[in-house]
Amino acid sequence: MRKKIAKVCKYTLFTLLGIIVVSLIFPTWTPRIQGENSISRLERMVVNGEKHEVMIRGMDLTNPVLLFVHGGPGYSEIPYVRKYQRELEQHFTIVHYDQRGSGKSFHFQGDYSNLTTDVLVEDLIAITKQITEKLHQEQVILVGHSFGTYIGMKAAAQAPELFQAYIGIGQMADTIQSEVETLEYTMQAARAAGNTDDVRKLEILRESIERGEGLTPRTYVQKYGGSARLINENLDYVTGFLFNSEYNGLDVIRFYAGILQSQDRLVREALDHPLTEVVDETRIPTYFLMGQYDYMTTLKAASDYLDTLKAPEKELVVFQQSAHYPQFEEKERFAAWLVEHFKSN
Repeated sequence: MRKKIAKVCKYTLFTLLGIIVVSLIFPTWTPRIQGENSISRLERMVVNGEKHEVMIRGMDLTNPVLLFVHGGPGYSEIPYVRKYQRELEQHFTIVHYDQRGSGKSFHFQGDYSNLTTDVLVEDLIAITKQITEKLHQEQVILVGHSFGTYIGMKAAAQAPELFQAYIGIGQMADTIQSEVETLEYTMQAARAAGNTDDVRKLEILRESIERGEGLTPRTYVQKYGGSARLINENLDYVTGFLFNSEYNGLDVIRFYAGILQSQDRLVREALDHPLTEVVDETRIPTYFLMGQYDYMTTLKAASDYLDTLKAPEKELVVFQQSAHYPQFEEKERFAAWLVEHFKSN
């Protein structure tokens, strides 16, 4: 009996190890979209000498191109974003890419010690040129989200000829202003909930946040509804990592390794050089799409920034039910807004 049990245990152990190994290295892909003029690719593109992972999906290659720049820093949206863009794929060709040192574009032997937003902007411009050539389009619609708006705004200002328009979702602005507003919001929400311990811990951080030395802890922002109201962003990543075909186990390791290596440095850059001091003019139509309850990048700071920004056309669009993810939390309205503004062009 003991020998039989040992044999079963040994078999189970090898089975588990096999499953772990397979999960780490199984091939990744993005599911096919039906249609003779459709596209559904997950591929590597060499950009400025660095391999970048790019996902391209759409029903009709003649549709306008939406190029998304993810936030974080380091938080690729490729692992889960398909669940939110089915309607968009009917009207646009949608491009997501993992930025240098992020997600599937993180390479274990890579040196990211000198990674800056300028490098990421150069990559974005180069990717845009490759995408327009690949898809036979003259321009793309540039969409930044969260920290991706810092990169996207700089790229739009440097190479406006590449972009039909710029859309900032969860738009960054004066980083310190935004963080002070976030601190006040989380403390007020904590008081209302009777969580005096949270209030005390947040109050300790006040002076450092006002000096631009750090961020309001995102655990508190999430806890009090300043990150998402209608979705669970953490669960989206977990289910994407586990069940979607675009990422395998090794990619998940890359994802977190990239965040650990570069996030603090890039956030520090945004604190030291707020976007309001970096870009004061765009020469393309510019739209800020903000959630009413966004306290990752606050609505007021973004609105103040847009008031001073020079642009041939500019608009602030507020999503009344959303926080930091209106493109997901109110995906139907987001898709309808995009179609109204760009599909007929």
